[in-house]
Amino acid sequence: MLYLMFLAGDNNMTMKWNKIGKGMVCTAALLLSAQTFALTQWQTITQPVAGAPQSIGGFANGCIIGANALPHNDSGYQVMRPDQRRYFGHPNLLAFIDRLTNETEKRNLGNVLIGDMGMPAGGRFSSGHASHQSGLDVDIWLQLPKQRWTPQQLLKPKALDLVNGAGNRVVERVWQPEIASLLKIAAEDSDVTRIFVHPAIKLKLCETEQGDRTWLRKVRPWFGHRAHMHVRLRCPVDSKECEEQTPPPAGDGCGTELYSWFEPAKPSTSKPGKPVPPPLPASCQALLDHHFKAQ
Repeated sequence: MLYLMFLAGDNNMTMKWNKIGKGMVCTAALLLSAQTFALTQWQTITQPVAGAPQSIGGFANGCIIGANALPHNDSGYQVMRPDQRRYFGHPNLLAFIDRLTNETEKRNLGNVLIGDMGMPAGGRFSSGHASHQSGLDVDIWLQLPKQRWTPQQLLKPKALDLVNGAGNRVVERVWQPEIASLLKIAAEDSDVTRIFVHPAIKLKLCETEQGDRTWLRKVRPWFGHRAHMHVRLRCPVDSKECEEQTPPPAGDGCGTELYSWFEPAKPSTSKPGKPVPPPLPASCQALLDHHFKAQ
């Protein structure tokens, strides 16, 4: 269910708050049972596919040729869980991270913590992510430590939950103005098309932004995302097989579309079926076939 909802994107923003609980349960179940899932074919590919960088297919059903690894040694950011090797992406994604962290350094906001990007050839995960498949998505944690983390902290990072137990407000004692600044810097980047955050975080931004509010349009409420933002870039100009997502609705998204997430739960009579992943784009299937034939 979660896979299908994420594949659809966030265009239908009339989804109600009661679905967030279901989405969180599904996400938790995926994460807690990750060891029981067999690796997908994509997870067995350990190196990027050689070739000119090409993002292929959709964000939740695609792959990438010519992915680059994000360097681990940078003064403005640190890569978390490097042992999982989810730090690959299109060069445009690496360039965005560079622009973002250069700006945070200039403003002395703190150290940026980079979470999952994509795998060496992109593609499907066995658990944990439905998107992050075409090299254009990155998770960035919504905390900005002033001191760089140790290698041990990076291997087993502790997320900072910014949302209260009811799921309707941020926790004021852990919220920092620097977090809003980080989100705004990312949203104002011309290559960014969407930033997914928890609805309560979107609400906080809507209530506190006093200046130009146009950047808020890109900040989209979505399931989970209590401790990080999920940044998505537009398709690169030269990636002809990349499938762009429909632009967000006009406006800052701070009205009815946001409040619909907080409406009372309604009983559901439907039984969620087992998600069936759609067929891979032809170029991604050919990539897989060639890779395993060559082994």
